[in-house]
Amino acid sequence: MDPRVRQHAEIIVEHSTQVEEDDNVIVSAPPVAENLVVAIAEKLGEKGANPTYSMSSSRASRAFMRASDPGEFSLPEHKLAEMEETDVVIIVRADENTSETGDVDPETRGALAQAWKPVQVERMGKRWVGTQYPAPGNAQDAEMSTAAYEEFLYDAVNKDWDEQREFQANMVEILDPADEVRIVSGETTDIRMSVDGMVTANDYAELNLPGGEVYTAPVPDSVEGEVLFDKPLMAQGREIEDAWLRFEGGEVVEHAAEKNEDVLGAVLDTDEGARRLGELGIGMNRDIDRFTYNVLFDEKMGDTIHLAIGQAIEHTVPDGQPFNESAMHMDMIVDMSEDSFIEVDGEVVQRDGTFVFEE
Repeated sequence: MDPRVRQHAEIIVEHSTQVEEDDNVIVSAPPVAENLVVAIAEKLGEKGANPTYSMSSSRASRAFMRASDPGEFSLPEHKLAEMEETDVVIIVRADENTSETGDVDPETRGALAQAWKPVQVERMGKRWVGTQYPAPGNAQDAEMSTAAYEEFLYDAVNKDWDEQREFQANMVEILDPADEVRIVSGETTDIRMSVDGMVTANDYAELNLPGGEVYTAPVPDSVEGEVLFDKPLMAQGREIEDAWLRFEGGEVVEHAAEKNEDVLGAVLDTDEGARRLGELGIGMNRDIDRFTYNVLFDEKMGDTIHLAIGQAIEHTVPDGQPFNESAMHMDMIVDMSEDSFIEVDGEVVQRDGTFVFEE
């Protein structure tokens, strides 16, 4: 087995999820990622954990959703019961075809997400990690050979996460006590939001692998302005290009997109919370140096910020603070490498992608 795969598995089990003896562990992965699942299983065996293995299949998901009546979706009680008895969840993503579910009605996807929301909420309270295996479909999306994509992926994943944590701590120190953040990029993005009272988190590969971002939750009603997400995003199996949102009183009041605007609209209509922001994230992983149509990597890319419409991340919102609830959480990315700045309480902390502590 490729030693990089074994190192990946070790980081998942030892660092990201900190598996302990007798932990009940769910490992969810598609067949194409079997090598990583095998390496994870070996580590779980060494730990004395109790794993179960769940095959994820985008083809099966497509078949189910297209055959279903969205009005009849209900909570899968057996899945919720399983999640309640679970200590650790490991989710491996890997695609042979990233557009497999592209012909599923967006409203159907939204209805299914609503039905499954209690399972999602329960999972978020566990030790969990989502990661990526270098599958051919993902390499193709990135316009890279499989070998080149493997090298790119492992450079971003198999790294010194303690060193990355220390680098990102500089931004946490700036953002955590802040009141207001302003983001400006060219003539298309000028947006302000309050982060007063919210918690800034340092993502060094605990929940996402790769890690490499600092993130917090905006006060939901505080967001004002407009933003053009100049990096494409994949939503519901389809590509959205140049998504544009305008906020008033924290809510999206206008939206547009150059491509698949109907998909963007369906996402915003998932529920009331889908029209508000749940996350502000700042990418800081310098080993992710190119856009690959994979948000797990793209949102961590240096010289970017991302905003997520929908569900806030629970540990960024202290008790007593307003929490944005939604069945949706969709990250959207702005390139900050040119003619851009991030301003925190009136002070510029990043200009054209360079932080003040890097100068």
